[in-house]
Amino acid sequence: MFARAAFVETKLPRPRSLRTTIKTNRAAPAIGPYSQAVLTSGLIFVSGQIPLDPKTGRLIIGNIDAQTHRVIQSIKAILEASGATLKDVVHTTIFLTDLKYFSVVNEVYATYFKPPEPARSTVQVTGLPNGSCIEVNAIASLET
Repeated sequence: MFARAAFVETKLPRPRSLRTTIKTNRAAPAIGPYSQAVLTSGLIFVSGQIPLDPKTGRLIIGNIDAQTHRVIQSIKAILEASGATLKDVVHTTIFLTDLKYFSVVNEVYATYFKPPEPARSTVQVTGLPNGSCIEVNAIASLET
């Protein structure tokens, strides 16, 4: 006959990661219940940025070239507020309402991100907040 082992479930304490929210007036404030960025475990998660004027909070008037510049400038400002730079970005996701903008966005993007460029995803979506044509989010590492 085999002895039946008794198993006692123990719950180990879950390590708690420190989280810091990042906020700067050099980028438009969040338009919903979210932070411009969150810093945790050496990673900075920048929320999706649309081309909003930081002073007025309104969508900038201009072509996709101007809108892409504004979005990346907002990401840059948020990263700087957290102690990072565009060189620390390891991944971006670009959301476009029409992939016909892809080549223009690439041209502008290349003026900000130099080799080694971050990993990236680009997707077409049916719509973005405030009627924007572009939204970009980013993940940066303070350990790069």
